[in-house]
Amino acid sequence: MLRSRVAPYLLLRGKGLVKTQKFGNAKYVGDPINAVKIFNEKEVDELTLLDIDATASGRGPDLTLLKDIAAESRMPLCYGGGVQDAEMAARIIALGYEKVSVSHAALERPALVREMADRIGRQSVVVTIDVKKEGLLSGKHKVYSRNAKQAHKVDPIDFAMKCTELGAGEIVLNSIDRDGMMQGYGLDLARKLRGSITTPMTVVGGAGSIDDLRALTNELGPVGAGAGSLFVFKGKYRAVLISYARP
Repeated sequence: MLRSRVAPYLLLRGKGLVKTQKFGNAKYVGDPINAVKIFNEKEVDELTLLDIDATASGRGPDLTLLKDIAAESRMPLCYGGGVQDAEMAARIIALGYEKVSVSHAALERPALVREMADRIGRQSVVVTIDVKKEGLLSGKHKVYSRNAKQAHKVDPIDFAMKCTELGAGEIVLNSIDRDGMMQGYGLDLARKLRGSITTPMTVVGGAGSIDDLRALTNELGPVGAGAGSLFVFKGKYRAVLISYARP
């Protein structure tokens, strides 16, 4: 029987980890190697690391850091940030990562998804779609990239369906509005996405409690529940404390 996956999402900036709110106000939360060691002990389902500055600054992944992280990890790893071609994706897989995520590069050149699937296998290709509501009442969402700085004239559901046709093995729906706010997931768009694709999907942005994880999985069934703040902060003053729990 399939069950939902619960995945911490860690944001890399330089050699450290940060946590954002609505893709801004980044707060330093620690060293990635130490975080991986802690999550090892907590036996997490999988761990995603996103270098939030790589694409925006026009550089590739820090392969030395990624190698060090993989050497410490005893859990499945996914990496995203600065991946522009299938060869780089293959190099990351060779370091010990199970999945490679792309966002801006797939929006700019969707054929990359097929090239990655051919090179590393469909099961290792993740496309992350960062979305933001166009207005409080419209219910429509716009797709963004480059840390929510660049808007794209594509519908998030249509883009997700196109990516799965091209070979994406997983779609990640990431809410910019809810990032770091810890007020619950945006279920409306997630529900539409779940009804439009048959590939695995993960929802990120807004989890603030175990009840939020439960609400997501109760609503959508077996999906990935991604969270950042929930697993690195404790209490109303957001003291840094790495934790992990399943619904």
